[in-house]
Amino acid sequence: MSKLNIGIILGSTRQGRLSPQVGEWVKSIADQRGDANYEIIDIADYKLPLLGEEDAAEQATAWNTKLASLDGFVFIVQEYNHSISASLKNALDYAREAWNNKAAGIVSYGSVGGARAAEHLRGILGELSVADVRVHPALSLFTDFENGAVFKPADLHLVNVNGMLDQVVAWSGALKPLRQN
Repeated sequence: MSKLNIGIILGSTRQGRLSPQVGEWVKSIADQRGDANYEIIDIADYKLPLLGEEDAAEQATAWNTKLASLDGFVFIVQEYNHSISASLKNALDYAREAWNNKAAGIVSYGSVGGARAAEHLRGILGELSVADVRVHPALSLFTDFENGAVFKPADLHLVNVNGMLDQVVAWSGALKPLRQN
């Protein structure tokens, strides 16, 4: 059986965002495992306008094609005003079937570990028929980021990242037959 393809989705498009640092860290851990093909997916690369505001057929097609090629996801989610970023919500809304019957893990960060954003994302993922896994690495802006800008995660997060990836890979594999019907 071929390896699963797991996208690590950067959940922000904002200038000065920290998600690329967190995403690269998760990918470096994931690549050492050898159990799936991991790829960083930056929603900023797709230049999706606000849904319904202008014709975005080209961007939407590219976005949906990329999502359809993936078996599962890891969302890198930062907390903005107790929720996910507007750009991530917009990107989620641009696809429907491409999300269905896949698994996702969440790595969040914020003043309380991004927990509120992760909980909002879980509700949205449920509506998109994405099975979110339980293990949830939550990173603190106070202890895992130096001066709020340089990502320096505590070693204790390795256990949670690997536990989350174990679940994402297992659930993505288990859900794959549903997508082949």
